[in-house]
Amino acid sequence: MVDKVELARKFIEAIPHAKALGMRLTDIGAGNAQIEMAYDKKLVGDPKTGVVHGGAVSAMMDTCCGAAVMSHPSAPGGTATIDLRIDYMRAATPGQTIRTSATCYHITRSVAFVRATATDDDADRPVATASGAFTVERR
Repeated sequence: MVDKVELARKFIEAIPHAKALGMRLTDIGAGNAQIEMAYDKKLVGDPKTGVVHGGAVSAMMDTCCGAAVMSHPSAPGGTATIDLRIDYMRAATPGQTIRTSATCYHITRSVAFVRATATDDDADRPVATASGAFTVERR
């Protein structure tokens, strides 16, 4: 039997954009995933403020949501994003690692539903939240 969690981990770690952005999968299993992205000047969107570009945050949230779907006990295979809404609450603090946690909370025959939150060191004040729908790939 294939270990879906390990398969999801290997898949996420092999994604070129995840490597380029410095994403690191820190936890995965049973429909939950966590990814960290260390601060890097190459990810800065505004050199005046040093704030990480929102595109890097959205890529991390999308990747984390996909990992949560792949690790869900009811998900039979891979996944792809159908729809992802991201609400940016504030800029991530320059110099701090950004962390995303995602949960796949419901799966139908063809669609998985996910929620995610991105934070920096101030975990009580989210940088962004997301909700999305992802494909459920049948084997």
